[in-house]
Amino acid sequence: MTEICFGTWAWGNKLVWDYDSQRDDYQLEKTFLQAINGGLTLIDTADSYGIGNHTGRSEKLLGNFIENIQSDKKKKLRIATKLAPFPWRVGRNGFKKAFEASNNRLKGNIHRIQLHWSTAKYAPWQEAQLIDGLADIYKANCIPEIGISNTGPKRLRWMQARLKDRGIQIKSLQIQMSLLSPEPKKEIIIKETCKELNIDLLAYSPLALGILTIPPNKYSYPSGILRKKLFERLLPKTTLIREALFNIGRDRKVSQAQVALNWCRANGASPIVGMRTVFQAKEAILASKWKLSKNEKEYLDKTRHENNTYMPGNPFMSE
Repeated sequence: MTEICFGTWAWGNKLVWDYDSQRDDYQLEKTFLQAINGGLTLIDTADSYGIGNHTGRSEKLLGNFIENIQSDKKKKLRIATKLAPFPWRVGRNGFKKAFEASNNRLKGNIHRIQLHWSTAKYAPWQEAQLIDGLADIYKANCIPEIGISNTGPKRLRWMQARLKDRGIQIKSLQIQMSLLSPEPKKEIIIKETCKELNIDLLAYSPLALGILTIPPNKYSYPSGILRKKLFERLLPKTTLIREALFNIGRDRKVSQAQVALNWCRANGASPIVGMRTVFQAKEAILASKWKLSKNEKEYLDKTRHENNTYMPGNPFMSE
């Protein structure tokens, strides 16, 4: 079974997650401590997490929180951040300043650097240069691991071959994956490709931004502007899949969230759980203690097909 990871997208994001520093930061540190004390060691962040005045906020908060824990706990953590291939980050050194800024915010606690999304659809030449630049950073012994995100099986093979020529193995691939993610058939191909190439598969948005946690007979809407619009559109269309999660959770005496996370694990992916509260951290820890039966997984797979409703796809996801 795969592990469960700790995600920090919400840290600093007002538009989607209604972040407020005065209200949230103390709670975020408590959440962080709960998660690591419960055995969650892989933490995912990104240099683009945080909007406007909060740019880089996720990395900065995480770096500060890590500095306040004991060294023995710090050694167990694996911090994976992502660098965004913005249009102005070009050339082989396009990520150099971005990496230095992330490393500064995280106070040197970077275990893995990941390409945040693929530019194959609009600037494949930029992606090639940035991948070579990440390899340079790796070869300079600045980071132990390289990962990628939002990359399909064809581009994944191309990246693997390019890095393999320099003696580098891709450690992980992140894709959107949940019972509502938009490309079930491609997920199967990606999973098989990762297994063949010995690459860990990480599932972001495993709870579909919280939709999968809502009981089937309820309509609860979040405060973040974009999430609220998504809930308004998808909650009425997802009753069937939320009923299936509720039924398994009721029989097992666990939450829908735990069931949804274990569906990702049963499909060979490590779910990255976005956490903002101690309760959410406890839920993720509890989910790591058990696994779905074969029949439960098949029930969810069948219901997913019947429900036939999906989250928006990532426009940068390559083939």
